Amino acid sequence: MPYLNVKICAPQSAETTNKVATFLTKLTADVLHKKKELTSVAIEYMPAQQWFIGGSLLSEQNTKTFYLDIKVTEGTNTKNEKADYIKKVFAEFEAVLGRLDPASYIVIHEVRADSWGYAGESQEFRHIKGKSL
Repeated sequence: MPYLNVKICAPQSAETTNKVATFLTKLTADVLHKKKELTSVAIEYMPAQQWFIGGSLLSEQNTKTFYLDIKVTEGTNTKNEKADYIKKVFAEFEAVLGRLDPASYIVIHEVRADSWGYAGESQEFRHIKGKSL
């Protein structure tokens, strides 16, 4: 049940948006073992005149960038899975957007199971309920 919030600093297009949502959903399912049907992706584009790296406007550099913030349930992924995910996500963004600034970030937040959920039930409640069946 991950939630992905993406900010992209590149020209906006429906094709790019679709490619990004597709590869993020696939990698989140394949690498982090999350249910594809419960993966939510929100994508926002930012103009290069509003994105700074190293104190310089991205519009003055010859690169693109992105920021991915993903939330997953705490303890459901290993360090190796998270490292593999970060590597593969960066590579896919570069394949879609072109040359990326190295300061393109992926942050995986692990949220306690009792602190979030969907369809009105927390992840912890789902886990306990599954144990009692």
